[in-house]
Amino acid sequence: MPASPKNPRVLIITPEVTYLPDRMGSLSQYLTAKAGGLADVSAALISSLFKQGADVHVALPDYRSIFKDRLAPFLKKEQRKILSVMPDDRVHLAEDRAFYYLNRVYSEYGGENTKLGLAFQREVINNIIPRVRPDLIHCNDWMTGLVPAMAREMGIPCLFTIHNIHTVKATLAHIEDRGIDAAYFWQYLYYERATRTYEEAWAHNPVDFLCSGVFAAHFVNTVSPRFLEEIVEGRYDFISKPLRDELTNKMKAACSTGILNAPDPSFNPRTDKELAVTYDDTDHHRGKRKNKRALQEKLGLANNPDAPLFFWPSRLDPIQKGCQLLADIFYHVISNYWHLQVQFVFVADGNYQQVFRNIVHHHHFQERVAVCDFSEHLEHLSYAAADFILMPSLFEPCGLPQMIAPIYGALPVAHDTGGIHDTIVHLNVEKGSGNGFLFKTYDASGLYWAISQAIEFHKLNDEIKQDHIARIMRQSLSEFNYANTAKKYMDLYEKMLERPLVG
Repeated sequence: MPASPKNPRVLIITPEVTYLPDRMGSLSQYLTAKAGGLADVSAALISSLFKQGADVHVALPDYRSIFKDRLAPFLKKEQRKILSVMPDDRVHLAEDRAFYYLNRVYSEYGGENTKLGLAFQREVINNIIPRVRPDLIHCNDWMTGLVPAMAREMGIPCLFTIHNIHTVKATLAHIEDRGIDAAYFWQYLYYERATRTYEEAWAHNPVDFLCSGVFAAHFVNTVSPRFLEEIVEGRYDFISKPLRDELTNKMKAACSTGILNAPDPSFNPRTDKELAVTYDDTDHHRGKRKNKRALQEKLGLANNPDAPLFFWPSRLDPIQKGCQLLADIFYHVISNYWHLQVQFVFVADGNYQQVFRNIVHHHHFQERVAVCDFSEHLEHLSYAAADFILMPSLFEPCGLPQMIAPIYGALPVAHDTGGIHDTIVHLNVEKGSGNGFLFKTYDASGLYWAISQAIEFHKLNDEIKQDHIARIMRQSLSEFNYANTAKKYMDLYEKMLERPLVG
């Protein structure tokens, strides 16, 4: 049945997602495939739109191996032999053997990811879109970058969201060899070199998937307003000129915006089952002290609830996350604040994990520093235990830890960039404003200064300090949630459709 004019049908196309609303289908909440923040963002947006009454559908790859592991405990014995998961009315799985045996969303091999992206888009273009007949299509990242060109040819309004600046390239010959009729919409794709004819482009002029998504989409958004501005301003050398040019064109045409992501609702100290004790803004002092003791005992740190505790919540990636800045000053921070028993907890995988392990081992900091592999339990407990989190990122398309942490009463120490700029204001104790500590110059000295500002705040009179933390927790819970984010997407959908989304 076609969508009602009063409630247009929206198809959200995403390569990864976490829990979907159970009313979207009996198995929808078990179709979890996550590589990063896009999964949580997609799930939260879909859930919020669905709760608000939107006629929302979702397309994602049929990761049979991943889904089977999650479904096994819930299926009847005779069903466990079935590897395939049949999609429900609102959940549409793109089927291809390329996905069936993966145990992760993306392959470790670059060429394989191009193959996965083409298989996904082939099924979306050839089967899912004709079946759903959407009034609006919402694509996410490079793995959906060809779909906006098809949508433009069909006259379907299409939103393209950039969560990450990664892209892949393939020729029309390769794209068509994978079963996509690119000749139908070739003129809306973005090529490495200017091309006049389909034949000229076919074999030797690769298509850029991410730039194609931006070029062809009717509207584009990044996941924070500031990151969009930074790309257009040419702030980062690693962002390609074609992507910058296309986003600039979209901005000049008033067809771009930034919409902040929001944390998963499970990040809430009032209800978080991973905590030693739950708490809220009215009893956070008691709650955080008990959680700090629990974390210190679990990780073998010195047992001192008064010690300032810094938590590193992001992957230890020196290209984006700035962990090398902390490594440069790590010894000096711990030694200079030794009398306060300052502590650091890392719950993160990544290349720099061993660097910090080596520093801890060399200087015998085992009672002051814990370096742990990522674990959801430790992540949640660390937010509740920490006084501060560290996010000295070089760039941040959105970032979620700097929004999660204040909800738990942990204040961010962060570089003023991207989504961090849009969510964190430097704390002013006298004026009663702000929610963290920002440094503007991206170097180790800047980070050291911000850490020292956090330590000075920690030394304040308890009553003053706790009043600020309570204020920040209340404000953060009210501001950083998907009701706000979904409303902005709904408004954008309605603008693109030029009619209300829900009748």
